[in-house]
Amino acid sequence: MANLELLNRITYNPKQCGGKPCIRGMRIRVCDILEMLAEKVSIEEILEDFPDLEIEDIQACLLLAAQRINLSKLIA
Repeated sequence: MANLELLNRITYNPKQCGGKPCIRGMRIRVCDILEMLAEKVSIEEILEDFPDLEIEDIQACLLLAAQRINLSKLIA
């Protein structure tokens, strides 16, 4: 799946979750998925806990984080 397709899974809605990036319009925030991964929660566990998620959603979260890190390097 191309990067643009993955990033299209991330949505922004100022009326939902305080405008934080979410996955496919659901109230599952990107930051929550990233925090779970940082706490060593496996991808399989995340997918079990959130049955509406797909592996590509988790990939999209990681890609968004990577792009934001690269952007912050350009700004600094």
